[in-house]
Order: sequence, then structure tokens, then C-alpha cells
Amino acid sequence: MEGELHPTFTPVADTLRRLLRSYAGGAAVCVWYEGECVVDLWGGVRDESRRRWEHDTLAPSFSTTKGVASTLVHVMVDRGLLDYDERVAKYWPEFARNGKESITLRQVLSHQSGLYHVRQMIDHAEEMLDWNGMVRAIERAAPIHPPGKRTGYHGLTYGYLVGEILQRVTGRPFPELVQQELARPLGLRGLYVGAPPEAIARAAELMRTRLGFLSGALRVPEAVALARLRRTWFAVLQRMFSTVGISLDFESLLDALAPRGITSFDFGSERVLRACIPAANGLFDARSLAKLYAVLAHGGELGGVRLLSRQTLNRATQRQSPTPSRVVIPFDMRWRLGWHGVFTTRGIPPRAFGHFGFGGSGAWADPSRRLAVALVVNGGVGTPFGDLRIARIGGAVLASLARRPRSARRRLAAQAR
Repeated sequence: MEGELHPTFTPVADTLRRLLRSYAGGAAVCVWYEGECVVDLWGGVRDESRRRWEHDTLAPSFSTTKGVASTLVHVMVDRGLLDYDERVAKYWPEFARNGKESITLRQVLSHQSGLYHVRQMIDHAEEMLDWNGMVRAIERAAPIHPPGKRTGYHGLTYGYLVGEILQRVTGRPFPELVQQELARPLGLRGLYVGAPPEAIARAAELMRTRLGFLSGALRVPEAVALARLRRTWFAVLQRMFSTVGISLDFESLLDALAPRGITSFDFGSERVLRACIPAANGLFDARSLAKLYAVLAHGGELGGVRLLSRQTLNRATQRQSPTPSRVVIPFDMRWRLGWHGVFTTRGIPPRAFGHFGFGGSGAWADPSRRLAVALVVNGGVGTPFGDLRIARIGGAVLASLARRPRSARRRLAAQAR
């Protein structure tokens, strides 16, 4: 393990060291607190040939990408180009077909538009590499339930929905927006969706796991692969959630997360990383994610760079009213607009928000503590709802802050208010 950290945050280093011993591959952690980077650590290996994880290594980060895409939406709301309660069809006229005429941007951001069923929209996962084809598929689709009546996690369609809206109002491609509106103003060298060759050269390889799902490791007929997933990955989730009275629907999970051909679709390949899938194929380092969320933890401005106003950020982070029925993820994720609530091994920080990803990555901000945390990984087992690794790192960060002298904690709390 390499890097730097403030002595207060030694528990974070201890936790990362344990994770590196327990999981395949490598990882990087970055923490910003009170406007300063206090943890910048990395370790492990970046590929099957055991090359070391370097200072500038990037990692495919799956749904953690949604948090970056959502941040861009809020920037454009702040500029008056978008309105949370406006109909999507105002910005994207061809969207207004087959019962989608009244769907609002707020419903898209809170996963209530009823358009998560990607498996029914396209014939093969390869179609996700064709932006215009995905846009047309969404235009043809009808909501799988009345918009606003259920919350259904838009695991893969979310990125095309918000991405096309952003492209319509700005006239610029989504990868360009990430660079021009987020990465360059903040000096971030590790924030890509639709990565250029020089970034792909720094990418860690997705390490094979015993599940293999979404990593290209399963080379069997899809029906066999999905049957294995039902017996293993889904069975584990089902047992875990049944202990607290939650029942999972395998078919809704397939609809949202598994278009046909997904078991051989390699999210870590160069051709996929070059494409733009803003719900799932971000290529990030922890350093860039943490600084982006540090801006959000400080009211939208950090180091003289303002991304959006405090007023817009307050609106974006208001918890959305949950619907009576939830599918795909059958429990309350405490959705904000595009971000969800945060869980750690030391509880749920009530004002924290961010986005976690399949395979273990995640990033979040807590404005009440002026705190931002990010983790990227390239190996191990996760779920579509996150992974205990990001929860353990978050818990270690909160434990570190709890070790500060009580008088200092009172002073910092008063500043936060």
C-alpha cells in the first residue's frame, strides 16, 4: 500500500490494508475533509499479471458513474437549461411516445419513470455501445408501470435518459460535458465516461471472480449462466434480504440489469471503455471522485471553483418521497435526485448522499461534516446495490472523525451549522 494520510485517519489505512488482503486485485481510497485531501492511498495489483496499482491507475466503476452523470444534470439546472419538474419531452420531443408524454425530469432522476426494463428494449447487450440506437429504443419503449407510481432502479437505462437530455440542452456529447464541466475546472485527471486511449492505458483490469457476471468471465450459454446466477449470486441476496422480511424479484433484476448477452459483455474491454454508457462504464480514480464530491460537500464550491449554487444543491439533495411499491431494489434507497443515501458500518449519516457501484466502488459527500469519500476497486464480489467494502471504508472514516477531541468536534459541528 502506498500514499499519504493525516494521522487522524489511520483507521482508514488499516481498513484498506485488510481489504487488500481479503480481495483480489487492487483499490484506491481518497478522503477530503474540511477542504483538504486527508487520505490518498492505493495498493494491490491492477491485472492478472500482478502489475502493481500505480498512483494514476484508473478503474471501471459501474454505477458509481450515475453520481457523476447526476452532478452534470444539477449543473445544467443551476444554469436554467433544465427544470426538475419539467416534462422530458420539452427537451427531447421524440421521447413523447407510448405513454411517456408526461414523465418529468424529477421522475427520471428518482427512478420513477418506469423505463428500467432494458432487457425488453434491446435484443443484445452489444446494442448498448450504439448511443443513437439506445436513444431510439427508449423512444419506442412504453413505461413498464405508470410513471410516479413505483420506484424501479434504472440500472442501465438511467445513463441514456439523463445523457440524452443533457446532450439535447447543451448540444455537446456527454463525454465532452464530463471533461469541460467537471474534470477541467477542478483539475481532475481521473474522471472519464467514454475514455480516450491515454486514459484506457492507465485502466486496471477487471479481475475475474467466482461469479464472473459483467466481467466476461463466464463463457457458457446464457441460459446456463443465468441459472447459475439464480442459484448463487441471487440466492445469496435472497437469503440475506429475507432475514429482514424483504423479497427479491429475479425477473425485475434481469429486466433492469441483464439484457441478453450480458454474461459475455466485458465492461473492462477497450471498446466498452471507449463507448459512452453513463450509468455503468465510468473510468475513475478515487482522487477525482473524492474531489468532485468534496465540492458538493462544501455547498457547490471549492478552492475558488463553483460548480453550482448552494440553492440548487439543496434542492438536488432533498430526499424524494418513496413510492409505495419498489422493484429491482426492493427497499428504500433514500433517493435524492440522482444520488442515494449512504450506509456505512457505523450507521447511516442522515445528510450524506452519493452513488455506489457493482463490484465495490462508490463515492459520497456529507455536507454536515464537509466530508467526501471515494473508493475504486478492480476485483471482488459485489451486488447491484453496493458492496461492504465501501461501507467499511465509510465506517473507518467516521471512526476516525469520532477519535478527534470532543472540543474540536463541537467546534466543527458549529461551523457546519
